[in-house]
Amino acid sequence: MSEIIKVKSGSKYEDLNSYSRVVVAGDMIFVSNTAGRNYKTRAIASDAKGQAEQAFSNIEGALAAVDASLKDVVAIKVFVPDIADMEQVNEVVGRKFRGIDPANTTTCTPLGQPELKVEFEVTAYKRRKPDEAEKRISVDLS
Repeated sequence: MSEIIKVKSGSKYEDLNSYSRVVVAGDMIFVSNTAGRNYKTRAIASDAKGQAEQAFSNIEGALAAVDASLKDVVAIKVFVPDIADMEQVNEVVGRKFRGIDPANTTTCTPLGQPELKVEFEVTAYKRRKPDEAEKRISVDLS
């Protein structure tokens, strides 16, 4: 597949800032920073765990729109403003990616709105042979 597909999810910020929730370029799938807000109701949990759960729900819906899932994710970027929320966020990320094990970059950085406690950005790869086993390697970095 060599086409480019751009998907909008209905977030008002996609129009305001001229971006797509998902961009598919060939076999690569890019999901823009996604917050833990329900984009239909605008509701948002007050805690980091609730926001992380909703953000993953948003991401899973975005991936499903292009016939992909969390199993296709090869990298995640995690943005958390308050280090005190890291344990809650890491618990959700660890549970969602158990056995998938994508590359992970986590930073503590301010977000665009004060009520936001976490945002995720993911990159996925649509495997041509999804039933073929992944190659896994262990390395000693000492």
